[in-house]
Amino acid sequence: MRMNEGVEWAAHVCVLLHWLQEDQGGAAPVPVARLAEAYELPAPYLVKQVQALTRAGITESVPGKNGGVRLARPAGRITLMDVVAAIEGPDDAFACTEIRQRGMNQDRPAREFAKPCGIAHAMRGAELAWRRELATTSVLDLAAATPRSVAADARRHFSRT
Repeated sequence: MRMNEGVEWAAHVCVLLHWLQEDQGGAAPVPVARLAEAYELPAPYLVKQVQALTRAGITESVPGKNGGVRLARPAGRITLMDVVAAIEGPDDAFACTEIRQRGMNQDRPAREFAKPCGIAHAMRGAELAWRRELATTSVLDLAAATPRSVAADARRHFSRT
């Protein structure tokens, strides 16, 4: 399964926002341009990813001179599946178009196709397993699995003006 790079970017932003909010004892917003700079990403593209996170209720935008973006809820209540769905959308990864009923099989009786396509069934099972796994991993889990030194360096980076 292939996802666009925006999923990776969005997941890293969520982890980074968690570290910064945890360090500050609150939810101080961070300008998206600073987030982009931290990872050397193009700011206009990262803005689109963060907007998708905001539409999904994962982040919230704070307007004004000291505005930016922050997590909208605790990191333990944001799953990797939430992030993927925000960026990729809710559609299934595989869509069966029932080609088995066309071409050489178009004249076959409909009863021969009454059961779901075996390929579609297998693909759906795999996708459900993938989604379940992503739903068990929170942003807090991702942050905890990262070496403390990485989080500390990120906090130092953002403490500079």
